[in-house]
Amino acid sequence: MDKKSRNILILFGVALLAIIIIELVRPTPINWKSSYTSTDKIPFGSYILFEELKELDSQKEINVISKNPYDFLDELEYKSSSTYVFINSSIDFDKRSYEKLITYVEQGNSVFISAGDFGQIIKDSLNIETEMEYQLTEKEITPTFFSSFIKEEIVPKFKKNIYKTVFKSFDTTKTTALGYYKDDEVQEKLSQVNFIKVKAGKGAIYFNTLPEAFSNYYMLNGNHKYAATCLSFLNDFDTLYWDDYLKDGRKIINSPMRFVLNQTPLRWAYYLLLIGLLIFVIFTGKREQRIIPIVKPLENTSIEFTKTIGNLYFQHKDYSDIISKKITYFLEKIRSTYYINTNTLNADFINRLAVKTNHSVGQTKELIDLINNLRGKAIHSEADLIALHKKVEEFTL
Repeated sequence: MDKKSRNILILFGVALLAIIIIELVRPTPINWKSSYTSTDKIPFGSYILFEELKELDSQKEINVISKNPYDFLDELEYKSSSTYVFINSSIDFDKRSYEKLITYVEQGNSVFISAGDFGQIIKDSLNIETEMEYQLTEKEITPTFFSSFIKEEIVPKFKKNIYKTVFKSFDTTKTTALGYYKDDEVQEKLSQVNFIKVKAGKGAIYFNTLPEAFSNYYMLNGNHKYAATCLSFLNDFDTLYWDDYLKDGRKIINSPMRFVLNQTPLRWAYYLLLIGLLIFVIFTGKREQRIIPIVKPLENTSIEFTKTIGNLYFQHKDYSDIISKKITYFLEKIRSTYYINTNTLNADFINRLAVKTNHSVGQTKELIDLINNLRGKAIHSEADLIALHKKVEEFTL
């Protein structure tokens, strides 16, 4: 390698090393996407709230639900002192999940839902209409509560990544307004409602339109009391079910193997199969003999060489030379095989050759007469060559 090429490779290596170091030491950009899962520590995850719920009372049972609400509630033996919590940027139940959820509430349980949109099924079934400002708010919004018993020591303020949503209308016969947004420009408090309670049987569903208040970002920015106050409205419960399925940040397996990996028995069978194959490859590779290569025998190229030379003569149409060589080769074969003198091709030679080769005298005489005839001609044709070839081939066969 010359000096110039070596210097180029060195510069390339240094540049590559510098890029790797920069990528390693560069601070990770903040992920501002919404997640609301119990394990995400990004600004709009809900790790802090979930951990705080576990710390509030060690006697209360906190369960993370990673199933569709229908599947979970279909298998659940209902207790009358439990709460199901849903927090996400939007919640959209399918019809079967909603029916199971209503049955769960009617038996004396609570459901807390905080989202910017609640889906069409809830709106139609509970006569709830919401209105969202589809632009990020440029001013701080201040949620508060209607209850005069709640004293606000610190006024919560929300601005970053907030889409202001209010309840435009709801069924007042079974709905209680619990909270609203303070707005100096709007005198009517009921037009700014963002937190309601809807009765259903022995239980109730709580709707809140500010899910960002339950995120890590606002739980760490002095507004955690608003989230705590909202959850304090819930009936006393022994068990809390935390939804981790209807989440923006839910981890989804896109692999074609997702069904197998989602089923515990199939997943373990798949893992055991992989482990078994690995063990088989390791032990088989050590115990088996290497493949013995096939050694091809040396080819007899004399025949191919003769055919090549013959084709060369034939292409030049030198029939006389080919006939002469073919006769010479034929007579040499007779001498070496049958030990007959071929200097004189007379009647005695014909009789001896017929006896030795087990051919009739007539057939032998035809061949020898043809050879003598061709030897006597000065110029030969292609027909002469073909006739000689046929006679020789018939005789030798």
